[in-house]
Amino acid sequence: MDRMLVVVVDTEAKAVEATNALLELDGDGSISVYERAIVTKNANGTTTVKLEDERGPLATLAGTELGSLIGLISGPAGLAAGAAVGLFAGAALDIHKARINDDFVDDVAKQLRPGRFALVAEIEEDSTTPVDSRMESIGGIVFRRTLSDVQRTLREEHLAAMQANLMQMKAELAQIHADRKAKLQEKINELDSKIQEQLRRSNERREEAELAEKAKAEALQARAEAQEAKAAETHIQDELHK
Repeated sequence: MDRMLVVVVDTEAKAVEATNALLELDGDGSISVYERAIVTKNANGTTTVKLEDERGPLATLAGTELGSLIGLISGPAGLAAGAAVGLFAGAALDIHKARINDDFVDDVAKQLRPGRFALVAEIEEDSTTPVDSRMESIGGIVFRRTLSDVQRTLREEHLAAMQANLMQMKAELAQIHADRKAKLQEKINELDSKIQEQLRRSNERREEAELAEKAKAEALQARAEAQEAKAAETHIQDELHK
């Protein structure tokens, strides 16, 4: 199950330890880590980001769900100056791209106080126990939220409502007097423009999601091939030593 994971700790050393623990769990097959970053809340309220994911194509997707989550938990002061600002710009404050609810963001923001650090990651896990056990052992406060289609459902319902209103307006247009037609036509044009904009944005989000899923599949395939190659090498070494 795809999830956004946030582990809040008191020091940078513990954030690094949490990252290493996550990668160990990925290495033994307990979970899959798609992308990750360490963030810290500064005294002035800004957030500094250290991008940790350098393992292949997912590093280029930090401006989507992971970047959106980081931008959201950064709060009103936003991201501190630096390379990460450009990386997460644009999509960083889009709750829809993060595919999570705002109560999750609020819970994380309350714990990520100035001077604290957080490991932020997108992972896949079948059980929460492996991650929770490791993170709790280093004093980490764990937050997770399943990536959902709640926001997509709301957008679809909103779009359907607008389309229904548009149809009703067009039906009324044929029945009213001429002096009212111009005003109603103006409203119809305005609503139609909003619908087209919603459709455009929905298409963009769908394309972004498809790219992200493709990158995840490629990353998992590459890891599987690397594990097979390692197993084959180990077998050859064992045969040579017999």
